[in-house]
Amino acid sequence: MRTNPERRGALLDAALEVLADDGARGLTFRAVDRRAAVPAGTASNYFTDRDDLLTQAGSRFYERLTPGPEVLRPLVEDPKDRATVTRLMQTVVDRIEAFRSGYLALLELRLEATRRPELRRLLTERVRADIGYNVRTHLEAGMPGDETTVLLLYLALNWLIVDRLTLPDVFSEEQSRALVAAAVERLLVIPPGS
Repeated sequence: MRTNPERRGALLDAALEVLADDGARGLTFRAVDRRAAVPAGTASNYFTDRDDLLTQAGSRFYERLTPGPEVLRPLVEDPKDRATVTRLMQTVVDRIEAFRSGYLALLELRLEATRRPELRRLLTERVRADIGYNVRTHLEAGMPGDETTVLLLYLALNWLIVDRLTLPDVFSEEQSRALVAAAVERLLVIPPGS
């Protein structure tokens, strides 16, 4: 197997694009090679089989969506209030909407995971780790709310994102922002005197 990390990343990015555009059935080594604009047979030098490609594409989505310090800065610098949580939640929605093809690919991967145990294991681990990270980060930053608040926001915003990316005419961008604010307002209980 080849190990050039830049080429592997480009192939995985191409795989995410193919998944988003053509679904899991359209994901072939040949389709990835075409999308990545590399010679035919390149993807087969980097991935042992289609399952390996699917699994690594799932990991690649999370690599690309991992927030950098600039995204996390408000957790440290901004007030620990609803307004900050609302801005952070809107940032999450905006970042995912900006990576539309990645999220659509993730939806395809989740469907494939119902039939592929290794992919299901990987995605389960990644989603659990992501949720755990979000809960820990929220609590350690001293943000208002508890673990259940974070979980409910995760669940509510994920479905809003699905609607925005798959049926964008259901909720306008303005409605989406209002719904994020309403979710934070209604789910984030701040004790009196805080």
